[in-house]
Amino acid sequence: MTARHLVIRVLALLSVLLGANYVVWRWLASVNWEAWWIAVPLVIAETYSLIDTFFFALTMWRARERPAPRSAPQGTADVFITTYNEPVEMVMATARAAVRIRYPHRTWILDDGARADMARAAQAAGVGYITRTEDWVGKPRHAKAGNLNNALLQTDGEFLLILDADQVPHPDILDKTLGYFADDPEVALVQTPQWFVNVDDADPLGSQAPLFYGPIQQGKDGWNAAFFCGSNAVLRRDALMQLGIVGYVRSLEDSLTSALRAASRMLQRAAADRSAPPELQRELSELQGVVTAARGEVAAGAPIGDVTYRVQAAIHEASRRLVDRDLAGMNADLAAIGELPVQRDAQLDAVVVDEGGLDALAVRELSPLGAVAAVDGLLAALRVDRPDEAQPLQPLATISVTEDMATAMQLHALGWRSVYHHETLAEGLAPEDLRTMLTQRLRWAQGTLQVLLRDNPLTKKGLDAGQRLMYFATMWSYLSGFTAVVYIAAPVIYLLFGVLPVTAWTVDFFARFLPYFLVNQILFVVVAKGLRTWRGQQYSLALFPVWIAACVSAFRDVVLGKSLNFVVTKKDGRASGGPPWRQIWPQLTAMALLAVAAVVGLVRVALGTADGTGTLVNTVWVVYDLAVLSVIIQAARYRGFRPETAALDERQDA
Repeated sequence: MTARHLVIRVLALLSVLLGANYVVWRWLASVNWEAWWIAVPLVIAETYSLIDTFFFALTMWRARERPAPRSAPQGTADVFITTYNEPVEMVMATARAAVRIRYPHRTWILDDGARADMARAAQAAGVGYITRTEDWVGKPRHAKAGNLNNALLQTDGEFLLILDADQVPHPDILDKTLGYFADDPEVALVQTPQWFVNVDDADPLGSQAPLFYGPIQQGKDGWNAAFFCGSNAVLRRDALMQLGIVGYVRSLEDSLTSALRAASRMLQRAAADRSAPPELQRELSELQGVVTAARGEVAAGAPIGDVTYRVQAAIHEASRRLVDRDLAGMNADLAAIGELPVQRDAQLDAVVVDEGGLDALAVRELSPLGAVAAVDGLLAALRVDRPDEAQPLQPLATISVTEDMATAMQLHALGWRSVYHHETLAEGLAPEDLRTMLTQRLRWAQGTLQVLLRDNPLTKKGLDAGQRLMYFATMWSYLSGFTAVVYIAAPVIYLLFGVLPVTAWTVDFFARFLPYFLVNQILFVVVAKGLRTWRGQQYSLALFPVWIAACVSAFRDVVLGKSLNFVVTKKDGRASGGPPWRQIWPQLTAMALLAVAAVVGLVRVALGTADGTGTLVNTVWVVYDLAVLSVIIQAARYRGFRPETAALDERQDA
């Protein structure tokens, strides 16, 4: 352990302990219950922040700076360049750079837009070209995950380098990453940073993420939880195919479990019908016992085919016995009908059957096969070829609009390992206007929250405790939009109306809060080690409307069934219109309220109607909030990156 790592651990431990001391005191001794409507949300927000501190400290506890792999690169490789509607020349610049990768490989353009000009350009450059097969017509497309899954079944490289259309790879990217797979046969993924060349030092849109593609990924790597980020990553084909097979089997298991559960309910209701003949009730009860036993066998891991065969055989046997009984009953009914007294109606010139005899026949059970036939239909509907999907195997996860994190988490749950290689080996293009950036961040947040709601890491089988917490920490961070509203509202309410969310600004408050705050900031500075992280801190708060919208839309998608749309990030070097005022009005409104509150607070102090200490504390709070939110103004005015464009094109084609 290095001295720096030891310092980080000491600061991490102190940060959590001091934070716990502060938050416990807040709950027990300083909540102003007379103003509970703001006091309780504030202390909840502070509790959220303490948990966030814990996750960050835990991540940094095992931060790992990996040495280069010991083994030489080996194995066959395919390079996948995913594209939908990006400019053809952009895609070809990436493809030409991919062709120049030194390690032997094949380069493929995966064109989800099926464009004729893209196909011609790929053919002219000698690059492989793959688009969706006819099997995908009328079936769920699963966005980028579907594009990759389609290509997986049409190629055979042992390792896959996945690149977005704008991510220009260095010639040595495979030389520097494939050795990890040879070092450890359980490694399924090697992720490298994403770095953008069309971003200046000011980085007004917060595109560079040096803290994430650095200390945070290194910290997750220490817990074997560094995850796939969608591009600039190498994956082992065998691991993905195993994931596809396991997913296929689990899908069948889930379908069979649901069918058996529904069958059990139908049989139970049918057997409870006291008007049914005793023979039918007995047959249905026995069949329900067979279904119940089958559910237990599936839960115990019995082969799906064997279980299905036994249940269907029992159903067919019961059906045959009931048909025999029905036929006998039908013959008896015909005989009874033949014995009914009849007479001719002279006026109608028709034969009239005695109504009393018809009433007696109507109450008889003439067709007891309905429930059994329904159960048989449920099981017959189980299809091993998954006709609802374009292909039975879906190696990359399709449960989210962002396939990367979900796929990595499932690989980890199967026992595979991941590596974070901290070296820029590809360079891409970031969004060049605020509107596009907001759309991109919304999709990232939506995808992450979809995974949380559909496949919660805290309850996912196969993950160890560290992996559960590392994945959950990333998902947890997107809930910060709600706490941001509270952190903005609290000082505004105090400065405007004098409503205090704490009992008093006492020495106890400052003695607990200031050490916690200062140690937390020192930990952040030591971890960052000179990295420019202020933009990331700003956007974690300034994008609070995006995080809230992501929570709401992901909930509507997963729980209410209202599907999300996958929007490809525009990266064509052109800003999309003027500032997106309709998308940033919450931030602008918050800034106006904060500014007005600061002025009103100072006026109230001057008039002697406000507490000086409280006003000072909340004014400093307001100034900090305004400094954070000011990035939105700068981003709205940003018109895109212009310098060095020619140099970039020259570098791509060199």
